[in-house]
Amino acid sequence: MKSNENPNHFTVFEYDTLRLTPPQYQAFQTYYGDKGVPYFNLINNGVRFCQFVGVLQIGNMTIEVLPKADKGNDKGKWKSLLIGMLREVGVFNVHAPSSSDLKLQNNSILDLYLELFITEIEYLLHRGLVKRYRKTEGNTTALKGSLQFGKHIQQNLVHQERFYVSYTTYDTQHTVHSILYKALRLVKNINTQNALHTRIGALTLHFPEMPDIKVSEATFEKITYNRKDEHYQKAIDIARLLLLNYHPDVSKGRNHVLALMFDMNLLWEQFVYASLRKNIKKEKNGYTIKAQISKAFWQAHESRNASHLKPDIFIETDKGKCIVLDTKWKNLNGSNPSPEDLRQMYAYHDYFNAQKVALVYPIDKETKAKSGFFFEKGQRVLTDKECSIISITTEPDIALWQKSIFKKIDDWLNL
Repeated sequence: MKSNENPNHFTVFEYDTLRLTPPQYQAFQTYYGDKGVPYFNLINNGVRFCQFVGVLQIGNMTIEVLPKADKGNDKGKWKSLLIGMLREVGVFNVHAPSSSDLKLQNNSILDLYLELFITEIEYLLHRGLVKRYRKTEGNTTALKGSLQFGKHIQQNLVHQERFYVSYTTYDTQHTVHSILYKALRLVKNINTQNALHTRIGALTLHFPEMPDIKVSEATFEKITYNRKDEHYQKAIDIARLLLLNYHPDVSKGRNHVLALMFDMNLLWEQFVYASLRKNIKKEKNGYTIKAQISKAFWQAHESRNASHLKPDIFIETDKGKCIVLDTKWKNLNGSNPSPEDLRQMYAYHDYFNAQKVALVYPIDKETKAKSGFFFEKGQRVLTDKECSIISITTEPDIALWQKSIFKKIDDWLNL
């Protein structure tokens, strides 16, 4: 589906198919490469998207991929819910005012990222950029710091007016600002919204020019914050997301790619966990909730690497009982869970000695939690090992949806 305002802006749902012009298809094909990408599959004259949601910018095309757990086609609703889910799990730890959300509702989620980043840089400049000490080494016309005698003789034998020295400088030129400056230049290149051009232009004029640096995961892992610069963290988090997911087209220079995509299965798992944690603080429920409890269950001979069982959500009651939840982002539409999902729950039941286990799905119509029982091994006799199916309807408001998730699971726990 094309945007009415921008013919190069498309909005689709997960697993949708998008037909492309030959140049557009070639751009997708180049990005897909020989090894492929997890976000989409190439089809004849188009692409079919997978379980990843978010935004792809390839050349001048912006494709927004939204989640969908019902039969409706309300893109505005799912865009709002996706942004809310990303915020609740910590991807958007910057909250834009509601007016910004409304202003950008016809554009892509990428525009929201860009506006959040611009707002943070404006805030940092208004507050004043933090200075740090850094060591500087090189030729100067004045003797300061310590003279590096060996290099001085090597470089200045015929330039007696110069001194090769090492000294300490206290200024704004340091790694954090170099990262932000690099991200600001990227934002200037990928922005397609006229409403943001003026603000970006003003920032590039007022932000001090920094040396270009190569960034990787290690670059961001080395950054530490203190009370003096902790207000930088939000801007750095967005810069990290943009810079590490940007893939420049080094061959032709026209089809740069920015992929801000999220696995919907993982996002649903984190969102359900965040919803339970958020609402359990307001209640006295007598249980604790943990994520990704891991237990080793198999190891190859003469190997130190073991395979682990890792349920999505682990609940322990005040009486020492254990309950396991596994989240699945798919609408069963009245069908039974897949044999693979049920085998997984059987293993959790057996290995964690769980009293209750359940699969948590999204659904478009309200239903009660239903239960089934595993058979005795090798017999056609049902055991008391129960596996429930908890189907949760979506709500138009993210806070209501989180409360609904908590209530549905809390009611099931107390059955």
